[in-house]
Amino acid sequence: MTSIGIFGTRGRMGQAIAQVAAEAGLDVAGGTDGTAGGTIGAQGAAITTDAAALARTADILIDFSVPSALESNLAACIAAGKPLLIGTTGLAAAHHAAIDGAAQSIAVLQTGNTSLGVNLLAALVREAAQRLGDDWDIEILEMHHKHKVDAPSGTALLLGEAAAAGRNITLAHHSARGRDGMTGARKTGDIGFAALRGGSVAGDHMVILASEGERIELGHRAENRTIFAKGAIRGAQWLLGRAPGRYSMADVLGL
Repeated sequence: MTSIGIFGTRGRMGQAIAQVAAEAGLDVAGGTDGTAGGTIGAQGAAITTDAAALARTADILIDFSVPSALESNLAACIAAGKPLLIGTTGLAAAHHAAIDGAAQSIAVLQTGNTSLGVNLLAALVREAAQRLGDDWDIEILEMHHKHKVDAPSGTALLLGEAAAAGRNITLAHHSARGRDGMTGARKTGDIGFAALRGGSVAGDHMVILASEGERIELGHRAENRTIFAKGAIRGAQWLLGRAPGRYSMADVLGL
């Protein structure tokens, strides 16, 4: 039986992944969090602070913890030679560089969203951006629960990267965020972001492509976190046996 280790066990996603893993007949080898104590999974696996020990025990690791823990989690997986799926959001350039380095030794799947629907949406956004000219303005609107700490969301950035790839541009050089006051006219070719926070929203995303006289809206609404947990489990199972490298959910879906 395949065993899964969860970094960030006590978080909303960590708990959802443990539940879905049990329903799928997978073994939860254990988990890590900021403090040790307690158990997770149907077998009552221990929650510890020892990422290295968990990596040695589990067949595959899933990380939905915090950015500050990423490098130590990567090191633990490299030392144990185990694949890792990363769903943690709010990552900076240094984190992505660390992921690239780890991918030389182990299989790593990093994504801003594990939902199969969202990743199909990203493929549609990329195609739309590729086929439409830059006279079509692209805006990305997202809303999440009031406890989310990063903005734009990892999913919004994933969609922005898809749009940028379709236009063969770099998102970092064509990203418009936090408009306020006298900002002037919209710059042609920019990809705009707007973030809303409130209530218990699991995740709503809308990509708007607007031109003179017409508008296309491509969207996705997450009704609960189970969809992300199911996608994470599917992605983790897909990673097993893969050669070292950096992968995405698009690879899982064959997009």
